[in-house]
Amino acid sequence: MSTERKGVITFQSNPLTLVGPEIRPGDPAPDFKVTAGDLSPAGLKDFQGKTILISVVPSLDTPVCDMQTRKFNQEIGNLAGEFSALTISMDLPFAQKRFCSTAGIEKIKTLSDYQDASFGIAYGVLIKELRLLTRAVFIVGRDGKIRYAEYVKEITQHPDYEKALQALKAALA
Repeated sequence: MSTERKGVITFQSNPLTLVGPEIRPGDPAPDFKVTAGDLSPAGLKDFQGKTILISVVPSLDTPVCDMQTRKFNQEIGNLAGEFSALTISMDLPFAQKRFCSTAGIEKIKTLSDYQDASFGIAYGVLIKELRLLTRAVFIVGRDGKIRYAEYVKEITQHPDYEKALQALKAALA
């Protein structure tokens, strides 16, 4: 049975429940199983040994999620070092692929958690009432430990891009 955390996030000021544990800096990054754009399985092991930026969004077809993905795609283009940048949502891989081609997203790999919410439950971002992922950002260091974690309290708000990018830069140093 997964942990349920009631009222830690809101959607338009209405409290919602997150399924899974709260992940904190210093914790080992949990493994997960998601679906890549070519319908192949993907997981944490596919990115081991690299620093990873994980941008989590409810749906790429909404304005804030669109802007969040574009912002990280733009900002990471200026960074040196070997790292992976991922956007994970419940959107189907086909919708993610369409979004990326339309929006010119080339530096971020989109992954879908639609099949069994493995990522959502492992990282504590699955919204029980909506079966969507809440807005969050994680930085995983090369050592496989969480370096940064932000669960955005109100889903319609943006994450703290500056803090996330500073954490990514620090993890790459």
